[in-house]
Amino acid sequence: MPHTKVDDEFLRQADPFRRELLAHCYRMLGSAHDAEDLVQETYLRAWRAYDRFEGRSSLRTWLHRIATTACLTALESRNKRPMPTGLGGGSADPGDDLADRPEVPWLEPIPDVLAGAAPSDPATIVTERESIRLALVAALQHLPPRQRAVLILRDVLKWRAAEVAEAVGVTTTAVNSILQRARAQLAQVSPTPDDVEEPAAADQRELLEKYVDAFERKDVPALVELFTTDIVWEMPPFASWYSGAADVGTHLAERCPARPGGVLMVPVEANGQPAFAQYLRDPESGEFRAFTLQVLTLTRGGIGHVANFMDTRLFELFGLPPTQPSPGVAAEEGQQPVAGAGQR
Repeated sequence: MPHTKVDDEFLRQADPFRRELLAHCYRMLGSAHDAEDLVQETYLRAWRAYDRFEGRSSLRTWLHRIATTACLTALESRNKRPMPTGLGGGSADPGDDLADRPEVPWLEPIPDVLAGAAPSDPATIVTERESIRLALVAALQHLPPRQRAVLILRDVLKWRAAEVAEAVGVTTTAVNSILQRARAQLAQVSPTPDDVEEPAAADQRELLEKYVDAFERKDVPALVELFTTDIVWEMPPFASWYSGAADVGTHLAERCPARPGGVLMVPVEANGQPAFAQYLRDPESGEFRAFTLQVLTLTRGGIGHVANFMDTRLFELFGLPPTQPSPGVAAEEGQQPVAGAGQR
């Protein structure tokens, strides 16, 4: 099909909404990779129908409506993406073998640079950060797809009930009923803002510096001191998870393959939260190999939750290489460890 002025006009008008559409699809699907695919599908559908766009709603609303429909269609043939704590089982004994569940389509983190608010728009940064927090996105996965869509459109995007009704194909009365059920169910599984109150910026920096230092030295007692007493430690694709500083400490001391001086922590930003790409040293080559991507939840009492995503394919999503040179080699060659997308 030949390139036309309509194509140029569509791209100029629609492209500024790409980041928020990606965030919307991510909240719906729980996967950054799936969200990117659905955004591409949204733009393709919108481009094909652009000559019929009559402007009765804003282009932003029209694009979100198309994206919502695409997500609901996709979710008809896809299972929800849980975290290990969402499978219904209790915390594991750190002395037991890990239960590996590679067949489960686990929730994925997303880089802030892809789905967060634009740095030039500080008025929306806090709201955008909260709307992609890992705990919220994990909680959304417990909702049926239509409930999920209604809650996101009403409570995150602040659409009117009539707009939501048109987007999901129900009546306005049905929207209000669906929203009520969705809020009630979400309240059972999602923490309130008071539960995740973060420390002040200076205290947060100090806490993260201590965490990196303790991990790179494999100082488990120092790490335990940074945890809240009820910390939760998750490691998808392992279904096993731990609750409580003592059990997490036991796991780190006895099962974690990291060794003193054999850990490299590269700071990134994911889901509006501090995060680290963790590399472990290969004893033969001396280089550091991708191991896990950690997303931390900070509270005034310490580190309250660490989600360890063991799928090293996520490193590419965060703009990170699969290996890093050892600090000694890098210094000799004048290199620095490669930072990922959204480095703090």
